[in-house]
Amino acid sequence: MEGKVKKNFKTVALYIILIFLAVLWIVPIFTLIATSIKNKSDFYTGISLFNLPDTIAWDNFINAITKGNLFLYMKNDLIISCLKVPLGIFIEALAAFALTRLNIRHKTGIFVFFLVGMMLPLQTALVPINVIYSKLGLLNTYFGLFYVYIGFGISFGILILRGFFNGIPKDIDEAAYIDGCNKWQLFYKIILPVAKPAIATLIITDFLSTWNEYLLASVIINDNSMKTVPVGIMTFVGEHGTDYGYLCAGVLISVIPVLLVYLVFQRYFVEGMAGAIKS
Repeated sequence: MEGKVKKNFKTVALYIILIFLAVLWIVPIFTLIATSIKNKSDFYTGISLFNLPDTIAWDNFINAITKGNLFLYMKNDLIISCLKVPLGIFIEALAAFALTRLNIRHKTGIFVFFLVGMMLPLQTALVPINVIYSKLGLLNTYFGLFYVYIGFGISFGILILRGFFNGIPKDIDEAAYIDGCNKWQLFYKIILPVAKPAIATLIITDFLSTWNEYLLASVIINDNSMKTVPVGIMTFVGEHGTDYGYLCAGVLISVIPVLLVYLVFQRYFVEGMAGAIKS
């Protein structure tokens, strides 16, 4: 009886913690939505942050698209993300395959070398990147932005894929070689299909980090027609005041592509992270 009471107490405590965490997650989203449908005058009438307005200001969303050029910024961000994410994952998969499947020397040392990239503070590279890009004429270009994104994202991708590839039995390699596969065929016909969960995980995390990246984009991109979403939304902030309804409406619209990517690949997300951490 005592054991049953103790088990019920743990279950109730767990549900209380989960509800508390859910509230912490929902409240910012609710306030964002509530703010996005308020007129600028609503903020001067003393209306609470958690209250809905009497009249929904749909103009905030229209202005974000038309006056704020949000679709232009989303198009730029989408181009960068669609270039960077698949190419970056392909390079990371090749490196992880070499570290786990090929007979190369100093595998551990090479892997540690890649991991050092995760320890490099992004801020320390801003000035060198700006100087080099100025000399090469890569400022305000898609190539300049996605190239540096690949460089800073490759370490995390190799970490995830190497861990997942290590969990794939080596017996599969031997069976593939017996069937006549070479190393390239082993990579794209056997290893990559098996590693779909890890690849889907990287697509979600990589797309999210690329879509939301601000610091590098603000340094490399100065042309208003080339700005990405995070940099472009900062133009919604006025010098003498900010229309928060207009700003939050833009943020809500910009979240849609990331949400769609997550919904498409989320079924693989947990499995991919578990397989990567296992090794």
